[in-house]
Amino acid sequence: MDFTTAGFGTALRDERLVAIIRGTDAEASFRTVMALAEEGVPLVEISLSGSDALAVIERARAALGDGAWLGAGTVLTADDARRAADAGANLMVTPGLGAGLEESVRRGLPTLAGVMTPSEVIAANALGASALKLFPASVGGPAYLQALRAPFPDLPFVPVGGVDAAAARAYLAAGAVAVGVGSPLIGDAADGGDLAALRKRAAEFKAVCAR
Repeated sequence: MDFTTAGFGTALRDERLVAIIRGTDAEASFRTVMALAEEGVPLVEISLSGSDALAVIERARAALGDGAWLGAGTVLTADDARRAADAGANLMVTPGLGAGLEESVRRGLPTLAGVMTPSEVIAANALGASALKLFPASVGGPAYLQALRAPFPDLPFVPVGGVDAAAARAYLAAGAVAVGVGSPLIGDAADGGDLAALRKRAAEFKAVCAR
């Protein structure tokens, strides 16, 4: 598998779904990563704001091996990027522009950079972001994505924030390359909740995102 920026772009277009884990229980978060992998959701982001996130990333990398995507989310600082990479993350996700994005790009890591405005889109693209995380997408919805794509038709947008199954369909129809989904997919699984229900939701979102 190709874990370069180009490879990430291909994975986004093929899978069209990024799962976002922000758990209060490290063991449950790890089990959530593994359950998603088993259900065929290969693009997973573990937010650094979750409990013991770096340890979860390190453990998941050991379990999944080198041939898997494993993202770190909420990468704010250069130190966040360094520590996440050291733990085994090969994808960096930021809520906005800043040192976390710059360090990730400097390291040659695929990055999903948070943007909201046209100026931020221009800046993120100039910095070398691999794809653009439209966040929080719920502020403008699919109509805003469609409007934003008018001046940037060739850039890959990934809406994140309040994306349930219905919204996922609408964003993909509006031209999103993929969607990032947190609680509507993860539910309480990363807090120690029901993994069987998680697996069912994973299948539902995969069906929504299938071409």
